[in-house]
Amino acid sequence: MRDDNLPALIRLALREDLGSAGDLTTRHFVPASARLEGAIVAKQRGVVCGLDVAAQVFKAVSPKIRFRKAARDGRAVRPGEAVAWVCGPREVLTAERTALNFLQRLSGIATLTRAFVEKVRGTRARILDTRKTHPGWRTLEKYAVRTGGGRNHRLGLYDMVMLKDNHWTALKDPAAALRRFRRARPGVPVLIEAKSAREVAAALQWRADIILLDNMPPARLKASIAMIRRRSPRTRIEVSGGVSLENVRRIALLGPDRISVGALTHSAPAMDFSLEIGFKG
Repeated sequence: MRDDNLPALIRLALREDLGSAGDLTTRHFVPASARLEGAIVAKQRGVVCGLDVAAQVFKAVSPKIRFRKAARDGRAVRPGEAVAWVCGPREVLTAERTALNFLQRLSGIATLTRAFVEKVRGTRARILDTRKTHPGWRTLEKYAVRTGGGRNHRLGLYDMVMLKDNHWTALKDPAAALRRFRRARPGVPVLIEAKSAREVAAALQWRADIILLDNMPPARLKASIAMIRRRSPRTRIEVSGGVSLENVRRIALLGPDRISVGALTHSAPAMDFSLEIGFKG
């Protein structure tokens, strides 16, 4: 994973935690000569993600801290399993919470993504994320989706056209606008959102590379997928809206190529970890 914003994000997170006075508890209650050893331990089942980010947090606080991974990103771990070992001066405690915040957030996304991926196993559908990410965290959160076995949708507004209902209100001649865009930016994918049979037909007429079937009831969804497959077999079909772990397999069995799930990044519960000093497991 490469994220040019990560060093600045780590500095911001540490500045938020330390303020102008620093770590008062560690500075005033832990001897400067202390040397601490311990492990970062999973408190629940899940998919670990973000170990390298956690390592960079410890290093940013003190280059004297040693961080050794006991697992790799993407590995399923059990409660009580150590995922990393940490040793060094008392600043280990200063870095603890910020490092764990990164680790628990990214591991939560990877864990939820893995659950969705397992639900659609054996179908043609692939699980994708969306742009519903925390500001500044997008590269990290999309990395966590990949770690969990999912795939990334567009990274931003710059790498794909995605025409949705709000765009139509400003468009007088969509077909002409699409022709101009394709001449200007050949090779950039065009995704068109559709919520009705009429909109699906329009998206087919405008030769969308991907048609996003959004918030359709099951019967309409099934009919729309059949229409697209019949009229334009090479057009990719994406489904989004109202997707959950309970219904994602039923949706996948209808035959879409992609299912995008905003919950992967906006609603994934954090995975619980703790730093246990003196851990002997």
